[in-house]
Amino acid sequence: MEEYQKFFEEPRNPLPGGILFEALRPYKNIILAVNPRVTSEVIEGILKACKDTGQIVIMELALSEMNLHGGYTGLTPKTFAERVRLAAETVGWYGYVLHADHLTVKKGTENELKDLKREIDARIEAGFTSFAVDSSFLFDREARSLKDRLKAVVENAIYLHAYIKDRLGDFPYGREGEVGEIGIKEYTEVAEALHYLRELKKADIDIHFLAIANGAKHGVTVDAEGKIVPQLKINLKRTVEIADAIEAEGFTTRIVQHGITGTPLHLIAEKFPKGKILKGNVGTFWMLLVWDILRIFEPDLYQKIHDWVVNKYYEEGKSEAEIFNKSSKYAIKFFFREIEKISQETRLAIKSKAYVEALMFFKAFGMEETAKKVYEYISKKGIDY
Repeated sequence: MEEYQKFFEEPRNPLPGGILFEALRPYKNIILAVNPRVTSEVIEGILKACKDTGQIVIMELALSEMNLHGGYTGLTPKTFAERVRLAAETVGWYGYVLHADHLTVKKGTENELKDLKREIDARIEAGFTSFAVDSSFLFDREARSLKDRLKAVVENAIYLHAYIKDRLGDFPYGREGEVGEIGIKEYTEVAEALHYLRELKKADIDIHFLAIANGAKHGVTVDAEGKIVPQLKINLKRTVEIADAIEAEGFTTRIVQHGITGTPLHLIAEKFPKGKILKGNVGTFWMLLVWDILRIFEPDLYQKIHDWVVNKYYEEGKSEAEIFNKSSKYAIKFFFREIEKISQETRLAIKSKAYVEALMFFKAFGMEETAKKVYEYISKKGIDY
């Protein structure tokens, strides 16, 4: 057994995101970031794949999924952190970053920012080691100048990143920002990305990952029969233009690609600019995996979930498949206890399927020996976390 394997098999805290970012230089791959909304077996399957292939992953949930009120998954920062820790203990692999995804500012009001600081505090107390501030909703499309269009985006990003920095000090946590709202039709401009990073730099804030609007969207689109429509609208040309401009100006920041679910894996393997895109978020995919398995292994429970979603979120002109696809995430919290009681056979199926799919993502993302690289970096720097 190699030393890095022993290291990550021993119980330890989640890996600080900043260490992962620094350890993988020069960047040649995309790091898999997983939003495991539904069951701990998804986490176990993915971590077992990590253990068997020597990989580090990022485990994350967004503010909408997980918050002090339970979000739409029923999980708080504390219970999610504990769920991941227990999965790591079960598998015997602690090679993961715990990331707070989409700490979203939608209005920028005093009360909203106060609530967000409470959410940040809860994540810090739960042991999160990476944080994404998303102020992209505040982009002012009516303003004439680029500076004014991004004014609220920048100001709120600086405010919250500074708050996290004050709380964590020199701890090498991961930092992510979002300049372009995911899902909008317009693409982030090169000048917008550069302005955002320059302004944060003036405030002594360097971020590791930058999310941009490049044609991606969260979730998937299905046709009336429930078949997934391939996600082919990610503008890789603009993505590379922004990544190159950022690097040319001396920033070490790399792109995080949201909305990967639905993008054919062979296109990611063949076309995605690995290293320029350094973090790839995959969320809805794992939820759909669980629904598919419940449909076969727990048909009664699946039917209850399906009927509840279709009846509660009915939309005229939409098929049941489209309604379920769009709104089934809201069933996670409502059926939380019943999902927790699934059979051992079902748990094994979920774990096994997650294991195989994780291997596919590792390969498509170009991930190679990430755990070994991190261990060597930690050993060389004498880091103890």
